Amino acid sequence: MRRAEHPAAERIVLHISDTHLRAPGPKLFDTVDGHASLTTALDAIEASGLAPDAVVFTGDLVDLGEAAAYDLLRELVEPFAERIGAKLLWVMGNHDARPEFRARLLDETTGDPFAPYDRVDELDGLRIVTLDSTVPGAHHGEVADAQLAWLRDVLATPAPLGTILAMHHPPVPSVLPLASSVELRDQRRLADVLRGTDVRAIIAGHLHYSTFATFAGIPVSVASSTCYAQDLTVPVGGTRPQDGARSYNLVHVYDETVVHSVVPLDAARTLEYIDADEAQRRLAGAGISGATTRAARQPALH
Repeated sequence: MRRAEHPAAERIVLHISDTHLRAPGPKLFDTVDGHASLTTALDAIEASGLAPDAVVFTGDLVDLGEAAAYDLLRELVEPFAERIGAKLLWVMGNHDARPEFRARLLDETTGDPFAPYDRVDELDGLRIVTLDSTVPGAHHGEVADAQLAWLRDVLATPAPLGTILAMHHPPVPSVLPLASSVELRDQRRLADVLRGTDVRAIIAGHLHYSTFATFAGIPVSVASSTCYAQDLTVPVGGTRPQDGARSYNLVHVYDETVVHSVVPLDAARTLEYIDADEAQRRLAGAGISGATTRAARQPALH
C-alpha cells in the first residue's frame, strides 16, 4: 500500500462572508433574502458531516447595521456552531455598526463601543487574528497605527501551526475598477508588519466574488457572498450585482500548506454519488491509504 501524499488536515475553517442580513421588512435589492441563502449554506455544511474547528464570518454581517438583523444572525448561527462543535468568530465589515455589533453579537456592555474590534483566538496551535479594517461612516478600509503596533506585537511570537489573519477589506487589487473606491488604503503599511511573520493565509471578503492573490508573500483568499455576487462578465469597466453565484469557502490547514476551496450555494444536478465507504474501498483497490477527512463531532452528552 502507498500512503496518500497528505494526511487529513490539521485544522478546518469554514469561511463565510458578506451575509448582509436585514431586519424583517424590505429585502436587499427588493428581492434578495440573505437569511434564506445563509440558512441554505449552513444546512449544506451540517448535512455533509464536515467538522470545521471554526466558523469565521469576514464582515458585512448585516446590511444596515440594525440591531434586529444581528439578532437574526445570532439566532441562526450560534446553534449551528454549537451543533457542529465549532468556534464562532466574527469580523467587522463596512456595513456593520460597532456598537450594535458588540452589544448584539458579543454581549459587551462595558468599554468603548466604537473601538476597533481586534482579537486573537487559538485553535489548538492554529492562531486566528481578527483585524478590524473598517472606518465608521465610510466603506473603504484602513488600519490605524495603534492596530498595526498591536498586530506586530501579536505576531512577534510564532504559533505552533502558524497564523491566519481574518479581515474584511482584502489587501489585493480588484478586477472591477469601481471597487478601488472602497479598497483597503495604505496597504504597504500592513505589508511591512506581515512580511516575514508566521501568517500563512489572509482571509477576507468585501468584493462579493471569489478571488485569490498574494500579499507580502502571503496567500490571500477572498470569499464571495452568501447574499449576492458580482458578475465578472459585466462589460469592462462596469459593475453588475447578480441574484446568484453565491458561495462560501472551506480552508483546510495542513502541516505544509493551506488549501482554500470555493463551495457554491446554487443547487446543481448530481451526476454520481460515491459514499465514504465506497471511496475507501476504491482507494484500497488503488493501493492508497491514509486519505481521510474528519467526520463531524458527536454532540456532548449532558
